[in-house]
Amino acid sequence: MHIQLSGFRWLPLPCLFLFFLLGCSTARQAPAVVTAPTPPPVPPYGPHVIRRQVLESELGINRFVGFALYDPALGKMVVEHNADKYFVPASNTKLFTFYACLKMLGDSIPALKYVVRGDSLIFWGTGDPTFTHMDLKNTKAYDFLKNRKEKLFYLEAPFASTPFANNWGWDDYNYYYQPERSIFPIHGNIVKFARKGGPTQRYTTTPAIFKPTLKTDTARYPRKDAFVRAWRTNELTYYPKHAAADFSVEVPFIPSPDMTVRLLADTLKKKVTLLKNRALPTGAQTFYGLPSDTVYKRMLQVSDNLFAEQLMVLCSGTLSDTLSVERAIRHVVKNYLSDLPDAPVWVDGSGLSSMNMFTPRSIIALLQKLQQERPADRLLPLMATGGRPGTFRAIYKAEPPFVFGKSGTLGHVHNQSGYIRTKSGKLLLYSFMNNNFKVTSGDIRNEMVRIMTEVHEKY
Repeated sequence: MHIQLSGFRWLPLPCLFLFFLLGCSTARQAPAVVTAPTPPPVPPYGPHVIRRQVLESELGINRFVGFALYDPALGKMVVEHNADKYFVPASNTKLFTFYACLKMLGDSIPALKYVVRGDSLIFWGTGDPTFTHMDLKNTKAYDFLKNRKEKLFYLEAPFASTPFANNWGWDDYNYYYQPERSIFPIHGNIVKFARKGGPTQRYTTTPAIFKPTLKTDTARYPRKDAFVRAWRTNELTYYPKHAAADFSVEVPFIPSPDMTVRLLADTLKKKVTLLKNRALPTGAQTFYGLPSDTVYKRMLQVSDNLFAEQLMVLCSGTLSDTLSVERAIRHVVKNYLSDLPDAPVWVDGSGLSSMNMFTPRSIIALLQKLQQERPADRLLPLMATGGRPGTFRAIYKAEPPFVFGKSGTLGHVHNQSGYIRTKSGKLLLYSFMNNNFKVTSGDIRNEMVRIMTEVHEKY
């Protein structure tokens, strides 16, 4: 089909359609270029960033978090989150025990007390946990008693505390971390079983006097422990089906005056007689053992529960001949801790009791008090140290170390408190408390390490 217009040539209809399309396309506008919005500037690292990280961590892993970070150079708390709330501290309690010792004990641990009456030496305990301890290798009091020419008579000092403190787990009685408190601990109040070289080798029992009470059961024990002590006797059972090829297992024994005398006689290889129903003699002398710092260091670095409890027993001995962990705690709270921001709920020396309660800001105040008692070069080496043997050995690995403090772990509880050096040269005080979580303690530890490592690097 063709269309003819005046003065124009005939054009085919498809050509007209093509011109129409071209005209339309040239009339279209080019699409607008969309520019991405400029992201907001990253805020500089500081207290507000640390606080945000703590809050995000608490939301990320559902739990109750308390956090306090103190900058001595500024003389103030720079980050606080639930710092005035009470938390179960677990072994952070040992920081309070350490402070009590610095206020109440001298440079050496009182190992025992004694009087000489004619050809007899009458002695009794002070609570010193180091006598023939298997790890600390202390022989001072042992040598003193071993080399005396007098006849040895042991007298049990009065003890007002129970073997277990309030709210300790009764079903933990069989485990190394919960030996019983006593007046005269020997071998750390534990029996040690060890084997090297595989199942064909015999295992050793230390002290050996417990061998006659040991029997073997080829059945399986519900809790899968290789060695089990009866609930309220020193009868022991070996379950070989639960034993590793090589092992080192420690089981607490039940102390008593009769057991103390038996162990002393066995260890000293000389007769020791128990005196019963006798008051403590007057005019006693004190025999001193290890340097106090040696004992404090073990308590803090490996979190030794027996050492913590017995140190509070030793503290009570400066107040009365009747020894009592609770009396020592009351004395310290009244005379040395009355100015804490929040009154402590302090039950035992070790933190095994879930009835202990402290606030993060009170722990910061205690860390300040420790600094007042000791210069840094004598204080920090006693603490658990990042990357070094102790409870911080697997975390904060660096040279030189930058974290010095105390961890604390119970069921659904994992905390850290102490001192942290930053790359900028500051020494900060911190308390990071975590209660009421369902994940593993390792998950909580990783969160604390992540946040505190960044404090070290950027603050």
